Amino acid sequence: TEQLKNRQPKVESAATPITEQDLYLLPETDLEVILRELESLKPQLAVIDSIQTVYFSSLTSAPGSVAQVRECTSALMQVAKRENITLLIVGHVTKDGGIAGPRVLEHLVDTVLYFEGDRFASHRLLRSMKNRFGATHEIGVFEMVAHGLKEVSNPSELFLGNRDDFSPGTSTVVALEGTRPIVVEIQALVSPASYGSARRATTGVDSSRLLQILAVLEKRVGIPLSKLDAYVASVGGLKVEEPAADLGIAIAIVASFRDRVVDPRTILIGEIGLGGQVRPVSQLELRLREAAKLGFKRAIIPKGQSPADLGLQIIPVSKVIDAIIASIPAQPPTMNDEF
Repeated sequence: TEQLKNRQPKVESAATPITEQDLYLLPETDLEVILRELESLKPQLAVIDSIQTVYFSSLTSAPGSVAQVRECTSALMQVAKRENITLLIVGHVTKDGGIAGPRVLEHLVDTVLYFEGDRFASHRLLRSMKNRFGATHEIGVFEMVAHGLKEVSNPSELFLGNRDDFSPGTSTVVALEGTRPIVVEIQALVSPASYGSARRATTGVDSSRLLQILAVLEKRVGIPLSKLDAYVASVGGLKVEEPAADLGIAIAIVASFRDRVVDPRTILIGEIGLGGQVRPVSQLELRLREAAKLGFKRAIIPKGQSPADLGLQIIPVSKVIDAIIASIPAQPPTMNDEF
């Protein structure tokens, strides 16, 4: 009760405020009681928090069991459809990020949304993993502020570092979340191994992709990385898992190895094959349009793709070594150089 009182000012001060007459709270876990209230009140929106705590008294299994979750969800869906109620069901997740309970739970509902976020970061992501009436893998980006969650209208600015202070080992990529392009800064640090075997660590970047990129750089480009520690992170901790970020990760690693600064006005897009080739990516023009909107001047992209003229200098490359030559200066920058 005390927690609800503390949150009342946030609800009343929202863009569309909710008054006490519009909000009903039911501290009940018996689903038969909940269903009777739903049929009586017929609210526009109902939130069940959580599906693992409600139960049917007619079932002998404990709340949260497979049978309880399945039957409770089915009953809620029937009432919601019959009474035309928008129903939000909150569920628990397992340690590996999957929905706790039976898989049938995902099949019964129309949309599955994951609320994600690093506890050390201020941003939160609402990610669509299933949507019967729209595109999947779309995201909403929010920032945690003093008064609650605030929508981030331009997520690229949140995951893009200060380009006036680019350091060696930094590059910029355009990640695609569903149909939403997000410009993300990639940072890499390569240093001598201090404790015998080399360490590889990532934050926001797929560790298996990092291992593959390191192997390609050593085998196809001749950069000795097997005895060096390699750390790669995305600014803000945004998960960058798609192959289109390979080229940016590789360039950041090489820039750190050579202690060179990549032009902060350059965007890097491309998948890296095991032979060192730079492969085409999907939605290239959409990515480039986002980069141009944020003031980038150059784009290093896979050869063979022909995007529209967006005011960017396009540098097509077919191999990783070509991208390294195009993006990393042979000599360290001087104080007179302009980026």
